[in-house]
Amino acid sequence: MSRLDSMLRRLTAQRDGLNWAAEQIRTMEGDVLDMGLGNGRTYDHLRAILPARRIWVIDRVLQCHPSCIPPDQDFLQGEAKPMLVRLDTEGRRIALAHYDFGFGVKEKDVAEAAALSPAIARVMVPGGIIVSGQPLAGFEKLVGPEGIPPGRYMFYRAG
Repeated sequence: MSRLDSMLRRLTAQRDGLNWAAEQIRTMEGDVLDMGLGNGRTYDHLRAILPARRIWVIDRVLQCHPSCIPPDQDFLQGEAKPMLVRLDTEGRRIALAHYDFGFGVKEKDVAEAAALSPAIARVMVPGGIIVSGQPLAGFEKLVGPEGIPPGRYMFYRAG
């Protein structure tokens, strides 16, 4: 498979997974959290499919497309763990989280996801959904929407 085909499959799986997750939380209270803003495509999609929800964003740096800059009060710039602690301390609760942090080194990315899992769990509402590009620890693993190959994206429910 070409790298272009692989990227298209990844982006399609991400979109379909987020749409599925948004449907799962329709009647649930809580905000949305995008961990890893990048260029802002996912944040922009979350705004489109969940327009009534507050969407928090965590990233080390703000370097997204100008049309995808979150409001200052919703952008938490810095390392993930202190930003998750801040959300928890402020009593913010998340119904849907998207995890997309990464250094581009698989072993390092998997280790970071596992290390951040307890902090993510503390901000989630019971039953909240997490869509992740990396394996997380301590959550109920879910079968996501049809058509997404196993391991392409992971889906979890918070306890």
